[in-house]
Amino acid sequence: MTEAAPAPSKAGESGRSLSDQLREIEFDPRMIGMVAALAAIWLGFNWLSDGAFLSSRNLWNLLVQTSSIAVMACGMVLVIVTRNIDLSVGSMLGFVGMVVGLIQVRLLPELWGFEHPLTWLVSLLAAIALGSAIGLFQGALIAWLAIPSFIVTLGGLLVWRGAAWWVTQGQTIAPMDSRFRPLGGGVEGAIGTTASWVIGLAICALICVAMVFARRRRVRFRFSLRPLWAEIVMAVLACGVVIATVMIANSYALPVGIARRVTEAKGLPWPPGGLFIGHGLAVPVLIALAVGVAITFLTTRLRFGRYVFAIGGNPEAAQLSGVNTRKVVMLVYGLMGALVGISACIATARLDAATNSAGALDELYVIAAAVIGGTSLAGGVGTIAGAMLGALVMQSLQSGMVLIGVDTPLQNIVVGFVLVVAVWLDGLYRKRLG
Repeated sequence: MTEAAPAPSKAGESGRSLSDQLREIEFDPRMIGMVAALAAIWLGFNWLSDGAFLSSRNLWNLLVQTSSIAVMACGMVLVIVTRNIDLSVGSMLGFVGMVVGLIQVRLLPELWGFEHPLTWLVSLLAAIALGSAIGLFQGALIAWLAIPSFIVTLGGLLVWRGAAWWVTQGQTIAPMDSRFRPLGGGVEGAIGTTASWVIGLAICALICVAMVFARRRRVRFRFSLRPLWAEIVMAVLACGVVIATVMIANSYALPVGIARRVTEAKGLPWPPGGLFIGHGLAVPVLIALAVGVAITFLTTRLRFGRYVFAIGGNPEAAQLSGVNTRKVVMLVYGLMGALVGISACIATARLDAATNSAGALDELYVIAAAVIGGTSLAGGVGTIAGAMLGALVMQSLQSGMVLIGVDTPLQNIVVGFVLVVAVWLDGLYRKRLG
C-alpha cells in the first residue's frame, strides 16, 4: 500500500504572510492601504475642522467635486496601462467647456431660442464628439507618427489652453441652460430621497447578482474560487458603502426657502415647524458611477480591454500576436477625450458658466488619482475602481485643506508630494512582487 501524502501542517499555513492570505482571497493590499489612508484623511480633517468635514453637507459636496476627476481618471487608467501619458486633459476640459458654453449661449439660441428642450442634449453630444476628435488626433500622432506621448500631450496642454482663451477672447460665458445645469449637481442636480433609495437598492442587487454570476463562471471554467465567506464579506462591504452613501446624501437637507417652494409647488401646506427634505444622490455622482461600471466592463469583459492590457504588458508580443497596437492606442486616446468631454459638461454645469481657467491643474489630479489607485506607470497594471477611489483621496485632500484654510500654494505642494510618494510606493510594491 502506498502511504498517503501528509496533510499540510497548520504551522505552514500560519507561516504565510498577511499579504499572501489577502492575495488568496483576491484582496489587493494596496486597495486596503488606500481605504485606510482615506479613513485617516477624513478623521484627521474632521478633527482639525471641529467636525465640519464629516458633515453630510461637506461629504455630499465632496462626492460632487470628485465626479469630474473620477470620470477622467477612468480613461487615464487605460492610457497609463498602455505605457503612455496624457498631460492635456485639464486644458482639453477648459477648451471643450468653452465650446459648450458658446453652443448654449450664442449658437443654439440663434437657431431655436433659449431654453429649448434639446439644448442640453446637443451640448453634451457636442462635448463628447469634440473631446473624442481631439483625443483621436493626439492618439494618431502618438501611434502612427511615433511621437512620444509626453511631448504630444505636453504640446496639447499648451495648445488647448490657448484655444480655450481664443474661442471667446478670455470672456466668461454664462448662464447655462436650465436643463443642462443638473449635470453639475446642486439643488437642481439632486434626484431626491425616494429615487436615491430605489437606485441604491438596485445597485446592491446588481452587486450580489454580478458576484453570483462571476462565481458560476469560475466554476464553469474550473478557475480557483475565493472562500464563500470572502465573497459574502465583499458583498456586504460593497452594499454597505452604497447604503451609507445614500444615507449621507439623503441626510443633507434642502435649504428652507427651496424646500418651502418645492412643497408649495406640489400643493402641500408648509408646516409651522418647517419640513426636512433631503437632497438625495447627485446627478454627477451617478454619471461617474455609470462611467466607472462601463469602463470596468470594457476592460474586463471585452476584447478591446484585453488588448489594452496586453499592450501594456508587452507591446512587442501583443503586436506579434496580431493585435493592431497603433489602432488600440489611438482608440484609447479617443476614449480619454470622450470622457474629458463628459467631465467638461459636469464642470461647466456645476459652475453654471464656461471659464477660461476651468480644468487648470486637473491633469495633475487625474494622473495622481490613477497612480494612487494602483495604476503602474510602467504599464500593464491598473483598475478602474482603484482610480475612482484615488480620485476621492485626492479630492478629500484638497477639500480638507480648503476647509481648514490652507493656502493654494501649500495645497499644490501637498498634492505634488503625495503623487511622488504614490509612485515611490508603487515601485516598492512591484519590486516586492518581482
